Amino acid sequence: MPDARLNDIAMPERLRDALANYKSTRSFEGKRRQLQFIGKVMREVDAEPLREAVAEFQLGHARNALELHQAERWRTELLSEDKDVVTRWVAEHPDTDVQQLRALVRNARKDQAAAPEKRNGRAYRELFQ
Repeated sequence: MPDARLNDIAMPERLRDALANYKSTRSFEGKRRQLQFIGKVMREVDAEPLREAVAEFQLGHARNALELHQAERWRTELLSEDKDVVTRWVAEHPDTDVQQLRALVRNARKDQAAAPEKRNGRAYRELFQ
């Protein structure tokens, strides 16, 4: 977990120092001993807030990956020859500028149909954003 996220979690200073020391330790044996010490300190504190923070961090990564996959799926669908894709997009995202979206899709499809050495790729990237 990044240091910025660790700093946001409420934990005893002793545990925070032990975690920082673990991150800075290089040798395998030193890391092993430090992990044992962290375990000892963890037995003395309430671990539930730490578990919740780790679960939230992991869920955030999964959520980001899911959003990326959905964006990639939409881009693939928009570049397909299906005429109803833009209509489905607008139904799900009513605040979309339809004219701009249609122009992006048209340009990306043209670019995709062009020879590889003549492709620009700008419209393809803009669809992803």
